[in-house]
Amino acid sequence: MNIRKAKLSDAEAIAKQNILLAQESEGVFLSYDIVFMAVKSLLSNKDKGFYIVGEENNEIIGQIMITFEWSDWRNTTIWWMQSVYVQKQWRTKGVFSKLFEYVQQQAIHSKIQILRLYVHEHNTVAQKVYRQIGMKKQPYVIFQHTIIS
Repeated sequence: MNIRKAKLSDAEAIAKQNILLAQESEGVFLSYDIVFMAVKSLLSNKDKGFYIVGEENNEIIGQIMITFEWSDWRNTTIWWMQSVYVQKQWRTKGVFSKLFEYVQQQAIHSKIQILRLYVHEHNTVAQKVYRQIGMKKQPYVIFQHTIIS
């Protein structure tokens, strides 16, 4: 398995996996066109973040998106892991662990001290995986306000 930073040419595969992620984890159906444009936008602008992908036989089988948050409490950047997805047939085969190890190495190289992610409260399988790799639940609750124009 090869783990690497994603390229613009990976956008289609990543977008398709993002759509599967939304369906599987939250029962949400996303527009391919919007997701594809969004993935291309991130891959074209390193200030927005980046994706790490795992591939086997030149097929992307897993992914993690990294975005950035500035912490004025810590005077440092926090990396948020998002769009975490591994194809069903590759689950329990160490793909996520290898992706996470790569992210950790990139974080160390970039002097990042905190990695965070959020997970749907009913996605207990993912929560178990995150605990197994040493992540700990934090005492935060996410609130959202959607602006409709």
